[in-house]
Amino acid sequence: MDFTLPAAIEDYRARVAAFVDRELIPLEADPASFDAHENIAPGPLAAMRAKARAEGLWCLQLKPETGGRGLGKVGMAACYTEMNRSIFGPVVFNSAAPDDGNMMVLEALGTPEQKRKWLDPIVAGTVRSAFAMTEPAPGGGSDPSMIATRAERQLDGSYVVTGRKWFITGAEEAAHFILMARTSEDARSGLTAFLYHKDQPGWRILRRIPIMGPEEHGGHCELEFDGLRIAPEDVLAGEGRGLKVTQVRLGPARLTHCMRWLGLAMRCVEIAGEYAGRREGFGIRLADRESVQLMLGGLAMDIEIGRLLVMRAAWELDQGRFARKEVSMAKIHVANVLGKAADTAIQINGARGYSKDTVLEWIYRYARQARLVDGADEVHRMVLNRHLVGEGTGFWRWPVEENDA
Repeated sequence: MDFTLPAAIEDYRARVAAFVDRELIPLEADPASFDAHENIAPGPLAAMRAKARAEGLWCLQLKPETGGRGLGKVGMAACYTEMNRSIFGPVVFNSAAPDDGNMMVLEALGTPEQKRKWLDPIVAGTVRSAFAMTEPAPGGGSDPSMIATRAERQLDGSYVVTGRKWFITGAEEAAHFILMARTSEDARSGLTAFLYHKDQPGWRILRRIPIMGPEEHGGHCELEFDGLRIAPEDVLAGEGRGLKVTQVRLGPARLTHCMRWLGLAMRCVEIAGEYAGRREGFGIRLADRESVQLMLGGLAMDIEIGRLLVMRAAWELDQGRFARKEVSMAKIHVANVLGKAADTAIQINGARGYSKDTVLEWIYRYARQARLVDGADEVHRMVLNRHLVGEGTGFWRWPVEENDA
């Protein structure tokens, strides 16, 4: 097994890391860098995006013909982790959710005309996007088969949408939406993915839902659909292919979350280690206390386990497989490591960690959502048990090279 990064990927990783250290981490110390929802403000964001684009670090995840660099999932794992060593990182490189997942699914499944209309503006950074799937109970959440929002086909071939969605990330600032709605009761082909623009009539944002942590641009919104009309050419991947769309989008999107969360966890260790190295109490540095060494050493090991799980899942995806159990294992582990890293770093920093003098408290509040978004821990553990029951001891098999003879 070869864990060596290709030289081209290492070059991108190192350049991203240098950009984050030089341009983004210093911004975090200036209150003027933040908007009202604790994300990077429009002015600094535009300036940093221009610099990232000028340095060839824009949309690394996409194919060259789409405007990216074609790194693949393994390359993304290396680079995304470096990006999110800053809380501002992913959005600066146009690699933040939900745009990241939306661009990749449109690249994979969109028609040439759909890519021109819906994908290219997101790639260019001129619009933001959202993925409207999750619904209030009893509608669909982790189980897309429960989706209740309906799209009724009309005589002219268009669809009229009615229903509710909520916790739709980025909706308040999004112009382009991917919407999941029910078009039949068929268990396998009852869902369809639609594309619509914010200016189309027949829908509205009911509220931007307040949350305990800092928010992505555009927040997490509740939406109501009451007659939204969508043209047949704005069906993504074909009627009844909604489950296919969710498979293509959500599996990699869960893993890219993990890639970014590893960066935040590493940042927590950096801040804690730096403080422990200079803070003294009762005649001894914190870094020389065995209890602190155990904390930081344990975190380093847990983060490395997460990196290995993410790289294994990324490799599986690059082989063209869905990597469902590999993604689920990474999702559970990394989400929990992020919370542990933030909590431990705050403990080592003491009152300084609890204050806003560092980004630790930002990461701590943000981290709690990691165990919920894109499937709660318990859902992914059920997925793993399903694989275990079905595969038996084969659950732990290694991929084997085919014998050409």
